[in-house]
Amino acid sequence: MSLPRFTQKRMDSYRFNPPQKFVDQGIVSRCELGKDLATAKRKASNLNRIIDTWRKDQEDSNEIRSTSTVNQIVRAYTESWDFAQLRDKTQTDYRYFMRQLSEDIGNRKYKSVTLKDAKQIYNRWLNRGITFANHACSVSSRLFTYAVQFDDAPFNPFSQVTRKSPIQRKVVWTRTDVTKFLDTAYTEFDTRNVGLIVQMAYEWVQRLGDMRLLEWTSIKDRQVHIKQSKRRAEVFLPISEELFDMLEQQRKDFGFQRYICPQIKPVQGEFLPYSLFGLSKKGRSVMRKAGLSDELRLMDIRRTGTTEMVDAGVSLGQIMSVTGHTNPSSVKPYMKNTFTSANNALTTRDAHVKSVYNG
Repeated sequence: MSLPRFTQKRMDSYRFNPPQKFVDQGIVSRCELGKDLATAKRKASNLNRIIDTWRKDQEDSNEIRSTSTVNQIVRAYTESWDFAQLRDKTQTDYRYFMRQLSEDIGNRKYKSVTLKDAKQIYNRWLNRGITFANHACSVSSRLFTYAVQFDDAPFNPFSQVTRKSPIQRKVVWTRTDVTKFLDTAYTEFDTRNVGLIVQMAYEWVQRLGDMRLLEWTSIKDRQVHIKQSKRRAEVFLPISEELFDMLEQQRKDFGFQRYICPQIKPVQGEFLPYSLFGLSKKGRSVMRKAGLSDELRLMDIRRTGTTEMVDAGVSLGQIMSVTGHTNPSSVKPYMKNTFTSANNALTTRDAHVKSVYNG
């Protein structure tokens, strides 16, 4: 049975369930269509016509002209096919940074924005941090690149802004730090799942964000399959005996729902993953109880694991098979000049030289 767009059958009735963006815009709302199929189809078709009319008006109003303002190109871009192809998280990030741009120059005609303007805006963004300013500048450049392809103005002022390089954080945890954290986290039921998230991130050298979203379907035959959220890289990693035992116990307690390490308490009857903020807040509480240095951050766990592999003399290719990096230059920030690494290198060199001369 073919139903109109956004129409769902619910037991013996029908419901109109359009995407959230149409609801947020106030175009249509979600509603019950009744039990009669013919009536439901007629109501749904009328609602879909309203959506189609709005879409057509948007396409007409979103045409980029030489007189378009920055706000107008923001609206055009967010309704474009290019924007629709981005991942949900990327779309959310782009919307956030485009709002920052709109607050600064939203009512300016986009063709009137000069390189000087772009530099001044970037300098203001620097007050909120180098990383913030660079992200905002990148998104603004992407927006202007989209705009100029529809007009005779090839100039993109944000593409020529010289961006500052953020200071690379190099703090790493010691094995003792990790042990103290895990021992403290596992002593309380309220923080046990935070402990397991950190343990998985440390042993598998993965991002905490991916660990908090990890589902039971990712584990099979003592292997974990992780599709990383940042670059969509896929890695297949072994599960140690100790961690496997922990996961088996976790399955007994939380295997009835999809996430391996959800929040301990359900929200409206549903077990949800930790937010990054919530995870950081819980983690900081555990770190204080464990007596760890305030200099440490949970985000340092991945760097710690990667540095340990470097110290152990693991080849770059093998490190990349664990971290999911596809470009060796991406691993360079993790490469530290440590005594252990240097000692391994020189010991290996000396052993090779001796074998050659004694051979």
